[in-house]
Parts: sequence; structure tokens; C-alpha cells
Amino acid sequence: MITTNKLVSFFLETRAYTETLCKPLEIEDYVVQPIVDVSPPKWHLGHTTWFFEEFILKPHHPTYEVFHEDFSYVFNSYYETVGKRVMRSDRGNLSRPGVAKVYDYRHYVTEALETLLSGPVTEEVEALLEIGIHHEKQHQELLITDIKYILGHNPLLPKYADDVSEHLPEPNKSTWISIPGGIYAIGHDGTGFHYDNEMGRHEVLLEPFEIASNLVTNRDFLAFRNDGGYQDHNLWHAEAWDWVQQQQINRPMYWHQVDGKWHYYTLNGLQPIDPEAPLCHISYFEAFAYAQWKGCRIPTEFEWEAAQDEFNWGRRWEWTESAYLPYPRYKKAPGAIGEYNGKFMVNQKVLRGGSVATSPKHTRATYRNFFQPNLRWQFTGLRLAK
Repeated sequence: MITTNKLVSFFLETRAYTETLCKPLEIEDYVVQPIVDVSPPKWHLGHTTWFFEEFILKPHHPTYEVFHEDFSYVFNSYYETVGKRVMRSDRGNLSRPGVAKVYDYRHYVTEALETLLSGPVTEEVEALLEIGIHHEKQHQELLITDIKYILGHNPLLPKYADDVSEHLPEPNKSTWISIPGGIYAIGHDGTGFHYDNEMGRHEVLLEPFEIASNLVTNRDFLAFRNDGGYQDHNLWHAEAWDWVQQQQINRPMYWHQVDGKWHYYTLNGLQPIDPEAPLCHISYFEAFAYAQWKGCRIPTEFEWEAAQDEFNWGRRWEWTESAYLPYPRYKKAPGAIGEYNGKFMVNQKVLRGGSVATSPKHTRATYRNFFQPNLRWQFTGLRLAK
């Protein structure tokens, strides 16, 4: 556990960074919700604030007065324990409360927490504050991802900002890294912050395998596409093939052909594709099909964790072959905090690593992200194994 003074500084730094991410936005950008998976930026600002109000201030600040009685209903995400909430698909319909009111809410809650933390606090409050900080960091990544989707589906393809870089090329040619078979310890070990889904450190037996030193690049994937990868049903799972056919998928998300040349939408606007940059915005379905085409496979999350000291990671969330399941001895926390991870352990694939959108001081080698296999709006890539 971080000491309280450092936690307060970490909290204030995190709160400020969320608002910094929103500075390039026009006021109209704050409320757009193109699809159910993408939340409006205004909602992220309110939800991360509600988390601190609901789980720290209301139960632990004896004189705290709720900012607005409707905000728990508006900004609750999926916590059944807490009460009713606006349907996820309706977040874009919330033209009110206005953006200015949401920022007022943020500053009100931040100041109230500063007041609470200026005095003695319990270990329970410290633990809730730390998870609240990392919860907001998760939403910072989602905020960037959602902003990209919002702007990337605007017909004008406007840029978000000039000072962000998504597509740094891999520095060296990819090689195969040999990992010996044996018993490996998996899961979080130590006192640093971690989520409950990383707990239950345990041993797994791995066969010898090889894993790529680099992520799959745009050049690699373009060869797959040009070879008819999206037309060959033999490469795809049955559900994935249905998805390809029904959604008419034939390229990664954000790829556009302009005057016969491939471009992709980035946070800097529409750019020519950098062939050496890591592939991004693919589904697990596409990752699997590409691996099949290459005569390789996707690593399991256990192989990834066993090998992660041997390669650089953190520029793309990396699909794994592992279903999102609890580790041995996993137990959900009581109450609403127990809804944080455990209830999603079905029909999802694990992602490992982090991405260019991941906030500083957030990811680690045991971090387990998770998404449905068809989703592509997150900064997802692929590392091969064999």
C-alpha cells in the first residue's frame, strides 16, 4: 500500500490527467455515442467521479452532502448492488447534465476527498482510494479509445491532437525466442497494486514453445489480406466466419483505401499506413485467422507471462488464446466492489500487456485485460507463438 500522502498526490495527478485528455475536444464531442461499446467523454468524466463519491465519500465522510441526487442513477455503470442506472446504450442521450455541470461535479468531489484525506483515514479508505485511482486510469484508456472511435467515425475524420503518437515502428527485425518447458509461477506476487483477477498465484506446466520478439506489423497483415485471408473460410472459427460475412469485414478497423493506397485513421488524423508499425485494432477472430495463415498460433496468457521478460511489451494490448477465467482460489470481494471483475468471467478472451493509450503507472506483467472476441475498438495487436 502506498502511504496516504503519496496516494493523495497520485489521486490529484490522476484526476488532472483525465481532464487534460479532454482539452482537445470540442464541446459537441463530449456527448457522442456512436455504438453501445463507446461511452461519451462526458459520461467517463462523471462515472469516474461517481466511483469516489459512492464508495468513499458517502460511507466514510460523515458530513458529506451528495452533489446531485440523480447523478448516482446517471453515472453508475454496471453495479447492481448500488441501484438503478441509465442503460449503457442510452448514455449518448444524456444532453443534460451539461459538460460544465459535470466538471463542477468533478471538482466538488475532488475537493471533498482532499478534505477527507487531510485527516486520519482507515486502511479500508486507503485501499478504496487506490482502486479508485486505477479505476480512473482504466477509464482514461477507454476515454482515448472512445474519442478515437467518435472522431474516426466522423465523416470528416478530424484529428484529436498533434502531440500523440500511436504507430512507432518496431526497432529490430522479429526473431523467435525459445522458452523452455517447465513449471512457471503465474499471477501477482508482492505488495504492489493489483486487481483481484490477478490473485491466486499458482503454478502451470508449459511445453517448450517459441514466441515472437516483435508484434505483427501492418506489412505482415497486409500480406494476409492480399492473399485472400478474409475470403478463406478455412482460417476462421465458425462464429468468426459468420461475423466476417454478416459485418462484411475485410480489413482492420480504421483502414481506408484512398486513391488505391492504404491509409488508417489515427489520433493525428488520416495518415498513410506505416508498414513497419505494429498492427492495431484487430479482433481476436482476425488474430486467430492470421496466425492460422502463418502456420503459427496465438500464445496463451500463461506463455505470455512466462516469456514477457524476453521482449518489449506495452504498445498494443495483445490477444491471447486464453479464456478469461478465475485463477485457483479466486474469491470475489463482498458487495459492489466484488462486481468489478468476477461477473465478467465468461465469453471473453484475455489481453496482456498494455497500449499507447494506457495511462502511466498502471500496467504490469500480471495485468489481465479482457474483451469479447469480436471487438476491435481497443488498441489491440498480436504476437505469434509456435
